[in-house]
Amino acid sequence: MAPAARCFALVPCAGTGSRAGTSKPKQYEMIAGQSMVMHTLMALGSVKRLNQVVVVVSPDDSHAWPQAPEWPDHFQRVACGGSTRAESVFNGLSQLLQDGQKNPEGLQSDDWILVHDAARCLVSPLEINRLMDACLDDEVGGLLALPLPDTLKAAVNGRVSQTLPRQDKWLAQTPQMFRAGQLHAALQAKAAENFEGITDEASAMELAGFSPKLVVGSPHNFKVTYPPDFALAEDLLRSRK
Repeated sequence: MAPAARCFALVPCAGTGSRAGTSKPKQYEMIAGQSMVMHTLMALGSVKRLNQVVVVVSPDDSHAWPQAPEWPDHFQRVACGGSTRAESVFNGLSQLLQDGQKNPEGLQSDDWILVHDAARCLVSPLEINRLMDACLDDEVGGLLALPLPDTLKAAVNGRVSQTLPRQDKWLAQTPQMFRAGQLHAALQAKAAENFEGITDEASAMELAGFSPKLVVGSPHNFKVTYPPDFALAEDLLRSRK
């Protein structure tokens, strides 16, 4: 009998965060007493079913990471990040799967990989576990997402051109959870095209012919992107304490 599939997490952390208007990559900006990415990793580290949490940083990353005991044993950093999120995820998966060929304790093709944005620092263990519960027995996997609550407008030159139906529209979040081998193959199929059309892992799986499952997330699990988002994230994180 084949061993049961395990769950691993991968956090792409090589971006520059140009839209945030910060002096350094936004994932390293301080929020509520520590860097944004550490809030993210604390949430993932609280999920006991994750065998390993891997952070993909850029080869020239100079951020001062904590040392043990603050850095759990099952956390790992790999310096193979690329110029885009898709490239970072692909490079990270490639390295982990290659390492897994030499070490049976490492990531295997049938294992689950949960990819999560470093900048979604308000994700909770409850939401991560909800995604895992919904996807562990699914043939494809899925992602956290929110049904679109607002009226959706299309624009041309800064003016409304059309009101679009919001029925069956969802806002994609992370984590996004798929079989490691299938996600790697889906990304590899677009690697020669510089991952054109890949905006997240679910889009890669869609292009490969799969239909990912939508699992209801939380409005608090937003991606810190623009300057006002930092103040909101700070307030929400401090309110939890």
